[in-house]
Amino acid sequence: MSRIPNPLRNPPPNPEIHSLFYSCKTLIHLKQLHAQIITHHNSPFQISALASLSALSSIPAFLVYAKTIFHHLSSPPPSLYNSLIRALCSGNTPFEALPLFHTMLQRGPKPDHMTYPFVVKACNESSMIGFGISVHTHVVKSGFECDSYVVSSLIRLYANGKDLGAAKQLFDVCSARDVASWNAMIDGYVKRGEMGNAWMVFDRMVCRDVISWNTMINGFAIVGRIEESKKLFDEMPERNQVSWNSMLAGFVKCGNVEDAFGMFSEMPCKDVWSWNSMLACYVQCGKPNEALALFDQMQAAGVKPTEATVVSLLSACAHLGALDKGLYLHTYINDNKIEVNSIVRTALVDMYVKCGNISLATQVFSAMKWKDVLAWNTMIAGMAMHGHVKEAQRLFEEMKEAGVRPNDITFVAMLSACSHAGMVDEGRKLLDSMSSSYGIEPKVEHYGCVIDLLARAGLLEEAVELIERMPMEPNPNALGALLGGCRIHGNIELGEMVGKRLINLQPCHSGRYILLSNIYAAAKKWDDARKVRNLMKVNGISKVPGVSAIELKGMPHQFVSGDRSHPESNKIYEKLNEIYTRLKSLTGYSADTGHAIVDVEEEDKEHALAVHSEKLAIAYGLLHLDPKEAIRIVKNLRVCRDCHHVTKMISKVYGREIIVRDRNRFHHFKDGECSCLDFW
Repeated sequence: MSRIPNPLRNPPPNPEIHSLFYSCKTLIHLKQLHAQIITHHNSPFQISALASLSALSSIPAFLVYAKTIFHHLSSPPPSLYNSLIRALCSGNTPFEALPLFHTMLQRGPKPDHMTYPFVVKACNESSMIGFGISVHTHVVKSGFECDSYVVSSLIRLYANGKDLGAAKQLFDVCSARDVASWNAMIDGYVKRGEMGNAWMVFDRMVCRDVISWNTMINGFAIVGRIEESKKLFDEMPERNQVSWNSMLAGFVKCGNVEDAFGMFSEMPCKDVWSWNSMLACYVQCGKPNEALALFDQMQAAGVKPTEATVVSLLSACAHLGALDKGLYLHTYINDNKIEVNSIVRTALVDMYVKCGNISLATQVFSAMKWKDVLAWNTMIAGMAMHGHVKEAQRLFEEMKEAGVRPNDITFVAMLSACSHAGMVDEGRKLLDSMSSSYGIEPKVEHYGCVIDLLARAGLLEEAVELIERMPMEPNPNALGALLGGCRIHGNIELGEMVGKRLINLQPCHSGRYILLSNIYAAAKKWDDARKVRNLMKVNGISKVPGVSAIELKGMPHQFVSGDRSHPESNKIYEKLNEIYTRLKSLTGYSADTGHAIVDVEEEDKEHALAVHSEKLAIAYGLLHLDPKEAIRIVKNLRVCRDCHHVTKMISKVYGREIIVRDRNRFHHFKDGECSCLDFW
């Protein structure tokens, strides 16, 4: 393209160019229009106008073409500079606007009141506050220090740079303060969490617009003062979509599902942000089924999902262990051309990990061109959950070789891997290396993993010594790990001491009572076991029921111990009887009643164990799943010793692969063996 002279600073408006441009839908159309202008007019005015319009188009390729035209103009007008700077500062590469501004200063056309607000915004978006301060110098030299739009952009710049003093000084000396300046000052205080100062500015405003109200509503919601957010929302003279979304986000942040759904239901118009907020609320509050049902409504409403939508839905599938739904979502993402960025890919890895398909998780992870620390941590934690400690160690080394620095979450995953595999020496060394080799001070979570590792391995005295050496008080999880070790290794004296301490710390946690009661029961100290159970009743604490779920053709089926509510209950119990008959005949199975929690007849204990929830779910899977399909079970509690033993035998006698996700980890049963090597 030849260089085109442009003697005038700004091309006059051209209605014909505007009309023809807005009919362009593709880059080919745009090039054809450009060719027509050159052929019939060769007017620099029209070419500049075309470039300005292209820069501000929503079609990414048009901006690239506008830059090409710009570089072939000998003297681009300020309007074209302004259009390009505005487009760049509003896109994914705002820092590109800054060298363009520098070129503008060098090549002659002076920046005007339309230039500076967007250059300052580019500095803000690029976190280049120092460059923004130098732009402020040019603002003063150019005489725009009293322009309200320029001043409001500078106030935001200083506020984002955590210099609220400078922002307030600008605000105070501005003689022509308009609503934009007021709003910028309020926004600065809100972002720093200084709601008292934000309220003082808001209260002084003579004329507030909807942005003023929305900023305050959002600010109070961020700091958890939801009642004040709702009061302002109710008092607003008029609301826009942002008002409703800000209030909804406040309820979501507070974990208030009922009020969030109430606000969502009342919204006169729901955009994709509204749907995404409600989906995230359900997922964060442990309501994955409601999230999946809401997505069906979202599709029925014709709202196009975004990356945030699918990340929430993948998290819901991960929570449920719903592999079929997760596979459907993966296909849906590809078919609907939803952008698969690193966050979506990491969510896919997490979903496959938690749905028990470590192979697919590895495939998605390996296909990622760029892996951040979150992606590495997710994959390492996945390997740990599935008991693949060698793979976790290999990934840890690859992570470091890739130049990604491990963080504290990485070490939680690695220590968990050591704990699941009983690798005591490796766990000790890893904990010691955190501060010495990586500059990361261990937190209570890291100590808790090692306490769990030592306790499982029977090194209870060393676990107690570690608790005493910790630079912080042990949290209930760390003490719970020690109590679990006491149960495994039958240390009644230590278990009693730790159990009572935990009950005092968490009097409403049913698991603490149950574990201590089990320790007493295993030692046949029935009176002590009953006392703990009675204490539960006195304190009004109910045992969390064991629930096991299995997915069949995308539909979840849940079972509790002794459950007869399922429509196919009779067939399930017939299948269960058949299983026990075969196991007793072929393996000589007898129930492991050693950890039964009450002093009753052996036959009653055996019956109670026989109808545990995971056994009912496995029986249902045997009834309906193809013999080549793995039976996938998700349980909310730890798998008991008898169920673990029975599942191993079922996998051998029936020739089935059974994958069970319990509260702590995955168990892959095949050919009579379990991936945990009976260490759980």
